[in-house]
Amino acid sequence: MEAADPNPNPTVVLHACLGVGHLIPMVELAKLFLGRGVPVVIAVPTPPASTADFFSSTASAVAGLEAANPSIAFRHLPPPDYPDPDPHPFLQMLDLLRLTVPSLLAFLRSLPSVAALVLDLFCIDSLDAAAQAGVPAYIYYTSSAGDLAAFLHLPHHFATTEGNFKDMGKAPLRFPGVPPIPASDMPHTVMDRADPICTIRVGHYGRILEARGVLVNTYEWIEARAVRALREGVCVPGRPTPPVYCIGLLIVEGEAAAQGERHACLSWLDAQPERSVVFLCFGSMGAVSAAELKEIAHGLDNSGHRFLWVVRTPPVDPAKFFLPRPEPDLDALLPDGFMERTRDRGMVLKMWAPQVEVLRHAATGAFVTHCGWNSVLEAASAGVPMLCWPQYAEQRLNKVFVVDEMKFGVVMEGYDEELVKAEEVEKKVRLVMESEEGDKLRERLTLAKEKAAEALAHSGPSRMAFAEFLKDSKLST
Repeated sequence: MEAADPNPNPTVVLHACLGVGHLIPMVELAKLFLGRGVPVVIAVPTPPASTADFFSSTASAVAGLEAANPSIAFRHLPPPDYPDPDPHPFLQMLDLLRLTVPSLLAFLRSLPSVAALVLDLFCIDSLDAAAQAGVPAYIYYTSSAGDLAAFLHLPHHFATTEGNFKDMGKAPLRFPGVPPIPASDMPHTVMDRADPICTIRVGHYGRILEARGVLVNTYEWIEARAVRALREGVCVPGRPTPPVYCIGLLIVEGEAAAQGERHACLSWLDAQPERSVVFLCFGSMGAVSAAELKEIAHGLDNSGHRFLWVVRTPPVDPAKFFLPRPEPDLDALLPDGFMERTRDRGMVLKMWAPQVEVLRHAATGAFVTHCGWNSVLEAASAGVPMLCWPQYAEQRLNKVFVVDEMKFGVVMEGYDEELVKAEEVEKKVRLVMESEEGDKLRERLTLAKEKAAEALAHSGPSRMAFAEFLKDSKLST
């Protein structure tokens, strides 16, 4: 008589960093595993008290996600000893994730059986925990395949060229699988080779090759050229690239509906004509300055178009946009008389809107966005053209792909200067809402919406890619 398998259902451990834009896709990935009957737990770092200022907003985000997803197990790893946090917020986050590796290793070893460890890229030092525990490791890349193609090529680029991106202005950079990227649109973390952050990040990109595979939150149709370059291995000359699985788009399906409430802005949209409203929202950490808020207001006022605008209080220090902010004082931030003049065609919300539902509403005709990848996916799947106003991280890269490769939007000129002017806001709103170019964008986005639905269908490309991953990782037969 054969002995019973002591671990018939080994667990997949997902290891997330603490950015909201990374946590949400990780939760959606957990749902995908659970839907296939694969046990899963999300291991979340716990910031030590010494980093309270930096991580105060993310703690509430984690708690909210945990409460909203009772079917998903969360494991809060013990806080590491970090008595003297680095003064730079980004380095502080990377230190926290690196110092959490021993706790993650102990957790992996405490489980009866672990089928795989799936890491956010920021947690790449945890490849060491996977190796020591004898667990296969995969990376879940929560941004675009185009970003991944460019970043995978960076170590080779730096090894074979000289100079810094910060000194190159808008000179085009040519990476496999993506359109030319102005040097000024590269993330600030890789602008200067002498910067320790640049050294760390390029090291991270080089370690991607150690993973068994990379799951990417995209659908292949919108990034076919980048995905082809990744699969052909041309992004990393001379070394094999791990298999790439396009399993997206993994986005939250109806936040407000899930809470059993309908936001007031959706009722307001119900009363507006089809495709007549410009939606403006800059993400959970949007950092539009007080001066730019006034420019936006004047531009919307002069455009004559309907709008739904999410306003957040500008950060006191633009470099600390991640810190919690109080609700905005609209009377102080917006021009005199603006709310009164536009009350019949506009709605201003403080801090937050149910973005997925707004984008999918028939009245929404355009989206002014910071180009965070979740927002790009949400707009593409809803068929809404984008007016791109990137701000931080990889958002400028996403802008290049949205405008030059996907043909899903236009650029708000001035995003890389001191101010986006009211005239530019008015001009681009009118272009997307009134012109033949705007009509062409809508045609293109209509197709993107159809392809997104196809990707997520039962036997669609993204579902088949996830099934292929499960088979390759021996999580299914």
